[in-house]
Amino acid sequence: MMTESFFQVDAFTDKPFAGNTAGVIITGSEWSPEIMQTIATQNNLPATAFMQFNNPVIKLRWFTVKKELVLCGHATLASAHVLFSQGIIPAGNKIHFKTGKADLYAWCENGWITMDFPAYHCEPTEIPAELKSMFGEKFKSGYFTQDKFLIEIENENAVRNFVPDLNALAKYKCIITAKANAGSPYDFVSRFFDLPDGIPEDAVTGSAHCSLATFWSPRLGKNQLNAFQASSRGGSLKLILDHQRVLISGQALTIIEGRYLPFIQKGPQKI
Repeated sequence: MMTESFFQVDAFTDKPFAGNTAGVIITGSEWSPEIMQTIATQNNLPATAFMQFNNPVIKLRWFTVKKELVLCGHATLASAHVLFSQGIIPAGNKIHFKTGKADLYAWCENGWITMDFPAYHCEPTEIPAELKSMFGEKFKSGYFTQDKFLIEIENENAVRNFVPDLNALAKYKCIITAKANAGSPYDFVSRFFDLPDGIPEDAVTGSAHCSLATFWSPRLGKNQLNAFQASSRGGSLKLILDHQRVLISGQALTIIEGRYLPFIQKGPQKI
């Protein structure tokens, strides 16, 4: 087993320096949350995933530079990619991740990794005035899902060209979305802003699509959807809404490989 190995992976893309970046670390023992948070902060990546093997289950946790996450799609995809690409898990097998909230599963087929995630419903809600005012006449409807707002705006161009007011977004997690333009290979586009977790704009957000799938499926009359997150890096996702689950598929590639030295488990040292 490649314990203390480190990988930096671009997820939800088949091109380097696109999609969303995650650190992936394979640990040979259970590390403390304090050490994992220190490492994630130093990595300064959108998320760092920590995998601990307890055969046949793999414990998985995710940290941003500021906090531990309840769910992180792109870092889960990155973790599965490392296991498959390094031959740690045979490509024909299904990975079982044990997380603090739920059991997650991932498998690989035709170069795409599929993850089985929970579906989150979107409830109509009144959007705070400081958020709503950013969209003006382009605002169409507002919802609340998980711990974030979902705002539908006028069209794809409005999503792509939106310039956020980061001061107004400082207290809120916010998805913006619209139906894709006619002739697009995608069904809808989105962007996600997460300043409370230290991420002004997330490049590609798997967990947000647990809500976006339930939002767009009835509106478009289909349960298989092609999605694009229109950040500056951009990323593509394939979605299947299956009752209370969302199957999220994406591609990934490794950018950096390395390892952490054994002393890292001791945590920060006083000088």
